[in-house]
Amino acid sequence: MLDLAVLGMRIQALRHDRKLTLQHLAEAADVSVSMLSSVERGQKAPTIVVLARVADDLGVPLAELVTQPDDSQLIVRRAADQESVDEPGGWRRTALTPVVPGVNFEWIHTTLPPNCDAGSFPAYAPGSHEYIVVRSGTLRLTIADTSVRLNAGDSAYFAADVTHAYANEGSEPCTYYVAALIMRPRAAQARAREGERGGNSREKPKSR
Repeated sequence: MLDLAVLGMRIQALRHDRKLTLQHLAEAADVSVSMLSSVERGQKAPTIVVLARVADDLGVPLAELVTQPDDSQLIVRRAADQESVDEPGGWRRTALTPVVPGVNFEWIHTTLPPNCDAGSFPAYAPGSHEYIVVRSGTLRLTIADTSVRLNAGDSAYFAADVTHAYANEGSEPCTYYVAALIMRPRAAQARAREGERGGNSREKPKSR
């Protein structure tokens, strides 16, 4: 029997990974936003037709969407499948972790060119955490009103429920890793995604 809660978490995780709003996916599946929201919360069972449309818009086979995962399932994300995004200002981020329904952990590799400011990121929900490890160069990490310089080999932790920013003030490229556990309230996440569509938000799946 299909576990509706697991199905809902899987759909939501894939939607977030593809930066789709609830409204966008609902329109593609030809259902109401409230109906799709109920599906993601595991409160309603979608028809096979709706599931087929959702799978198509998410770019996954229907069978993969509805297959019950094994508790010991191994998920591999090959290097060729890791998504890299080139941001304004010349910096690049790569999501190393695969999408795992119900798991909010992300591992990101980022490269900032010399004299590059990646900008500020908004506070996440309480219970969010980040760990930073600098591989090369220097990183200026700003947490609320506190700023610290991290050199190659340095690491840091901070609670991510405050505004935070990253910058490379050096003359050499800076590469670093972010391990993040991010809490995303559904209502806040939907507003953030709508903001991205309008070009007024810098919110991303914790991608540094």
